[in-house]
Amino acid sequence: MSGSNNKPAPAVATYRLQMTAEFGFDAAAGIANYLAGLGVSHLYCSPYLQAASGSTHGYDVTDPTRVNQDLGGAEAHGRMTDAIAAAGLGQMLDIVPNHLSTAGGNKAWRDVLRHGKASKFAHFFDIDWRRPGMADKVLLPVLGAPYGQALADGQLQAARTDDGFELNYFDNAFPISPQSLGPLVSQAAVDAGDEVLAFLGDTLSSLGALNMQAGRLYRDERVILALLGRHLGHNPASAKALDARLGALTNNTGDMHETLQRQHYRLAWWRLASSEINYRRFFAINSLAGVRIEDQDVFRYMHDLVLFWVNRGTITGLRVDHIDGLLDPFDYLRKLRAAAGEATWIVVEKILMPQERLTRTWPVQGTTGYDFMNVAGGLYVNGEAEEEFTDFYAEFTGLSQQWDEVLRDNKRRIIDREFQSEAGRLIDMAVRIAAGRIEYRDCPRESIARALLEVIACFGVYRTYARPNYRQIAPSDIDWINQAIAKARANAPDLDERALKFLQGLLVMNIQGEAEVEFLLRFQQLTGPATAKGMEDTSYYCYNRLLSLNEVGGDPAAFGVTPRQFHDWCSYIQQAWPMTMLATSTHDTKRGEDTRLRISMLSEMPQRWFDAVRRWSGMNESRRRGDAPSRNDEYMIYQTLVGAWPIDAQRLKDYIVKACREAKTNTSWNDPDEAYEQAACSFAAGLLDDAAFVKDLEAFLAPLVLPARVSSLSQTLIKCIAPGVPDIYQGSELWNHSLVDPDNRRPVDYDLRRKLVKELELLSPAQTLEKMDAGLPKMAVIHTALALRQRKAGSFGPNAGYEPLQASGSRSGHVVAFVRGGDVIAVAPRLVFMMANDWGDTVLPLPQGRWKNEFTQIAYHQDVALADLLRGFPVALLVREELQ
Repeated sequence: MSGSNNKPAPAVATYRLQMTAEFGFDAAAGIANYLAGLGVSHLYCSPYLQAASGSTHGYDVTDPTRVNQDLGGAEAHGRMTDAIAAAGLGQMLDIVPNHLSTAGGNKAWRDVLRHGKASKFAHFFDIDWRRPGMADKVLLPVLGAPYGQALADGQLQAARTDDGFELNYFDNAFPISPQSLGPLVSQAAVDAGDEVLAFLGDTLSSLGALNMQAGRLYRDERVILALLGRHLGHNPASAKALDARLGALTNNTGDMHETLQRQHYRLAWWRLASSEINYRRFFAINSLAGVRIEDQDVFRYMHDLVLFWVNRGTITGLRVDHIDGLLDPFDYLRKLRAAAGEATWIVVEKILMPQERLTRTWPVQGTTGYDFMNVAGGLYVNGEAEEEFTDFYAEFTGLSQQWDEVLRDNKRRIIDREFQSEAGRLIDMAVRIAAGRIEYRDCPRESIARALLEVIACFGVYRTYARPNYRQIAPSDIDWINQAIAKARANAPDLDERALKFLQGLLVMNIQGEAEVEFLLRFQQLTGPATAKGMEDTSYYCYNRLLSLNEVGGDPAAFGVTPRQFHDWCSYIQQAWPMTMLATSTHDTKRGEDTRLRISMLSEMPQRWFDAVRRWSGMNESRRRGDAPSRNDEYMIYQTLVGAWPIDAQRLKDYIVKACREAKTNTSWNDPDEAYEQAACSFAAGLLDDAAFVKDLEAFLAPLVLPARVSSLSQTLIKCIAPGVPDIYQGSELWNHSLVDPDNRRPVDYDLRRKLVKELELLSPAQTLEKMDAGLPKMAVIHTALALRQRKAGSFGPNAGYEPLQASGSRSGHVVAFVRGGDVIAVAPRLVFMMANDWGDTVLPLPQGRWKNEFTQIAYHQDVALADLLRGFPVALLVREELQ
């Protein structure tokens, strides 16, 4: 295998690529030199182990022991790693330890379906074999109609395969347990008058009957099926008789049902998933089955190939997906660190709530950067306009619920609609535990259930990280639990106090025991998905006061971030997590970074915005069909147009359908209301076809465009210079006005970017600004800042300093400035629309020395007027000149 890179590249910046069949390994190899020229140090790849056929993201891995063939396979992967190494880049890989896809390529999952608890892979998956009513089966909620109807309609067909038998349901294929078809083979033997086939049928029926060891079961099954295949190949009449029997199952509901009853799985209507499923999933996605990564066999299976690349030096960084899904994140990270070595740069996809901090004991370098995204993005929201926005939102939409209420209600609904099974399992466990405790024995099941669901709905973070099997729980986790209990008590005063105290005792580990340990571990695995689905995938689409605040890890109730709050965060990061990632856009963000910034700018002109919305609503009233779209969705559409303009009708309609379904208010993924969706899309399309509306929209946007771009340059500079390692999402080195996926995964024009990065060396600041529409100034900020990070690495490393720099004067609140390592200063304007490019008497005091602006090459010393400093370029990057 190629691509060895023995010396890890210093982490300067990452560039995230979404690998697809259309942009695979060879395409990635083709941009390695471009990225090196841009100043990036690490190519940061989406998961590229073998995924489900046709996967567009790679998180649905089917075989972690192979490279994804859809991306080009092992040979193309070798060419990519060679190109990365030749360009002097490191490579970071996104890995998925929480789950595997259940698609056909997953041999381990198929083996579990084929052999049940006797499968050598049964311990790989987080399956509740003890689930009442399942009789050691796995529930597969894949049927598009109720079970009886699917059988009556002949939607299931049994057939022979090269290695046995399978059941086909449209595009799905499920293995049939060989021993379950023993009687059918015997019947075919009678039809064909074939004694050998009869013997083989009887032998199949006896497989597993003696509770044989797994090794013998697999051996005997393999031998019998080989004999059967050979016999049928030499006896066409017997093969025809067996195929006829298999075919007859389709049209015989009783026989098909009996055959299915003998399987190690139960096929079911898809709507049963929420209430009946008995394996842990990634969120509520039935096709992504949770694995037991805490088991050493599973850890090796999931990581051996990746660790081979790490130990060889091909991969120098790892991004761990969905760390909150794991049973014991600390134990997993400890194992990963031991296997990958101290030199490997490891970050976790951990969504931190605004008042939450990453667990300091985790052996990682930090997070994937959502925390930075929201802290930095908040700088461009005018906090003084919060009350006006709140009032107008209520006036226009008729909605007066506060964010906390919206989130709590939606988390309750999500648990009821999508996580009934997981919640039911917890309730059952809690009831059994209570029954064994004298003081809680008579606590009714209903009381425990209500209290548990309310506490989950009130949980202020995704999850806690107690390790009850080791009697370890952090004080911060106890605080989060106590806060949730208190909120539940306040929000639902009629809750049974005994039930609340019982749950509190379980969660803070005051009530101990083996069952209590399992309850707490399972509880922690449920609060994360409930929060993610209730907040990211629901509430962010319901609460539309200012859409730029509705971002992963963000708090829509927090209307803006002050410079002091930002500086406090940066000081903490430099001290605690100096190698954490800093993101402004990712494959999972709800909007591209420049879309968000333009929407945030509305907070700088509240009355102008409110007047525009009232005017547009009046202009477009005739396009509404009754109550469709709702005023809330209409308000979402106007904000989307502001952020993403120019946008074509298809992109807008695709986004509207997704946004409305995610909100689950007027339509949803599970129960689409096509009439509502068509009305909302027709409304939006009508806007774009209305020349008068478009003229008005563009007139409104005209004065926003340049200030929003200045904000983008400001945020980009901050990301590149602040403590941590900047991450650039594919294509975002130019303006990024994308929306949520799949819109943010559109092809990127790298030919254009190669051309532009070459031009940078030849252009003056004024000439660069002339290419504002192309996004060249943004690329210039990245290129200049990353070159400086490489040149003065000591100013940005773990031991570098961070010092806020406070301006003085009437516009001092409109600039964020700070010193890195004593010899680099970033100067970034904020809320620029409000000040209309008038810095007045605002002055920035510079530390002693002579400071040269990397963008304009002009030198300064002592105090400098902001108007002078930012005259030639909208942001400034100052470097202390060495004494000659």
